[in-house]
Amino acid sequence: MNTHPADERFSGSEPPSSSDLKRWRQYLADERAEADTYRYLAERREGEERDILLALAEAEGRHEAHWRELLGDDGRREVRATLRNRMLAFLARRFGSVFVLALAQRAEGRSPYSQDPHATSAMAADEQIHEEVVRGLATRGRTRLAGNFRAAVFGANDGLVSNLALVMGIGATGVSSGFILFSGLAGLLAGALSMGAGEYVSVRSQRELLEASRPTQITLDAAKSLDIDANELVLVYRARGMTAEAAEHRAAERMGLYSCDCDPSFSLNPEAEDDGGDDHETVGTGLGAAVSSFCFFASGAIIPVLPYIFGLTGVAAVVLSCVLVGLALLMTGAVVGLLSGASPLKRGLRQLAIGLGAAGATYLLGLLFGTGVA
Repeated sequence: MNTHPADERFSGSEPPSSSDLKRWRQYLADERAEADTYRYLAERREGEERDILLALAEAEGRHEAHWRELLGDDGRREVRATLRNRMLAFLARRFGSVFVLALAQRAEGRSPYSQDPHATSAMAADEQIHEEVVRGLATRGRTRLAGNFRAAVFGANDGLVSNLALVMGIGATGVSSGFILFSGLAGLLAGALSMGAGEYVSVRSQRELLEASRPTQITLDAAKSLDIDANELVLVYRARGMTAEAAEHRAAERMGLYSCDCDPSFSLNPEAEDDGGDDHETVGTGLGAAVSSFCFFASGAIIPVLPYIFGLTGVAAVVLSCVLVGLALLMTGAVVGLLSGASPLKRGLRQLAIGLGAAGATYLLGLLFGTGVA
């Protein structure tokens, strides 16, 4: 009587069913795809991040070996990885961005191994740890993108929602399409200028606050003339937040009385005095922030008026405007979801509901003051 190739590994227990073998083959294919994803990502990185990604790929290889051992000869019957894992591998090979890491983080969090009796407890624990490792790597990428990219996404989203609401509200009053187009373009320009001016004032003010807060180098000139016994230089350092002991050591060192070697934290850093580094690079320039905000807002605000620019009128223009903005809102919401490690679909739908809800409210308000759509 013929026995199944895997029966010998399950002597004394129930042999694997056809559904078990099918599931294991799927696990095997998915582990291979996940290992490939991490290798592709590693190719686009260097240093510590590359080493971490290669270590993750090696761990997925161990999981792959587990399923191959259970399957035996059945492991030769290859199946395709799930669509999600194939897409991840494709994106990692082509792009290798933080978005792929964010998707990989979610994929690791959905591992079925904790509920599968044929997966070892170490494998289930590995997948949980992998989620945290990928989360850490994704966080690095999110941090690098946080400033400019976040401004781009939310600036464009502001333009989408505010100008759609404006177009819908005015359109519902029954005015001509030409008036709607003019109002939409005016809203685009006014909103973009307002955003740009606001960013300029905000960044400029922040830079001026930094200038006002940054310690000056007056102590370098005044220290040599200070009364050593009174030594008001101590007050300068205490005002900057130092303890009394640290301030006394720093003041004495500044005046050339001695060099403190009992606690390195008290000693003077020759490369970066107490005034710290240059925060202006982090803050950016007011003009740069203004131009970026203007462009981001305008890129979103132009979408609701596109149907009117191309000559559509009435209900057709309103519907097409809503569809275009809806697609853009889904996209910006999905991007925010990816960057935050949340579900892109849920974030996209939430963004869509908020945007169209605001537009719908202004449309109803327009109906109260008008006669319907022109």
